[in-house]
Amino acid sequence: MSFRPCIGITMGDPSGIGPEIILKALQRDELYHHCRPLVVGDARVLKKTANILGFECTIHSVDHERDGIYQPGTVDVFHLDCFRGEVQFGVVNAASGEAAFRSIVRVIEMALEKRLDATVTAPINKESIHLAGHYFSGHTEIYAHYTGTEKYAMLLVHDHLRVIHVTTHVSLREACDLVEKDRILEVIELLHDACLNLGVRAPKIAVAGLNPHASDNGLFGWEEEREIIPAIREARQNGFNVNGPVPPDTMFAKAMGGHYDGCVAMFHDQGHIPFKLVGFRWDNKHNKMEVSGVNITLGLPVIRVSVDHGTAFDVAGRGVASETAMVLSIEYAIRMALRN
Repeated sequence: MSFRPCIGITMGDPSGIGPEIILKALQRDELYHHCRPLVVGDARVLKKTANILGFECTIHSVDHERDGIYQPGTVDVFHLDCFRGEVQFGVVNAASGEAAFRSIVRVIEMALEKRLDATVTAPINKESIHLAGHYFSGHTEIYAHYTGTEKYAMLLVHDHLRVIHVTTHVSLREACDLVEKDRILEVIELLHDACLNLGVRAPKIAVAGLNPHASDNGLFGWEEEREIIPAIREARQNGFNVNGPVPPDTMFAKAMGGHYDGCVAMFHDQGHIPFKLVGFRWDNKHNKMEVSGVNITLGLPVIRVSVDHGTAFDVAGRGVASETAMVLSIEYAIRMALRN
């Protein structure tokens, strides 16, 4: 058999849908043909979830990645004795936050030690993480801290739509102040390299304006003229194929039509709303969300791919969560590991 990268998968928040979507994804035999999936977390949580869902699989607890079986029907778990008490689905609590946090830190350590070829993260609850005493605003910031990374960005991917953000988890008022030339240039470069790593041979990148109509030549703001346009000019001088500033209300439609290979959004919702409009599908009949987008952290010394949805406490423990985004995350991690 050809090389199968070892993919470390964090279990996520035990009170959410993370363990469920992992187990559902690993019911797909074809994933084992292309990688060696290793869940990092508390094996007892995975066993309980498997019992609740009625999955006929073996939870195989290991102390080292080399001890995994990595065959369909067996879910290998790098066991961390990190969860105390009983799992309470849909509840914000410190015990779940601590378990989720410890699994993230351990998977980062293993990736830095070259024991894993890539990592995939299941959703966490920020409030639970904070209750456990770990004051990070999300996965991205945890990875950046524990890898010593200063220049990083979030990339959302759904089919041909690739969206990177200049700012993410800050207030809208603060985001406007953080739209600066150097940061914009930084994310353009990160996006260009990511597109190449995902197989795009000559990336064409669009940069959004911050203001309505990209300010209409200064009528609605000055950020385009002072920060965004100078960043675009320098990016072009550096050899990047960049268009902009493009009014954000048309940029994403053009990208979905194939006109752009990647889009630079200025703030969280500017990029997330159009992305989730195409990557999320609400099933009103079954009262659940079908999610097919993934989140890739760029700039890290390790590969990190994540589902682009939350812990879904409202449906946790009911067995109705969709594993589509988890399957896609694993597939993207495999693709990136093979090209790395």
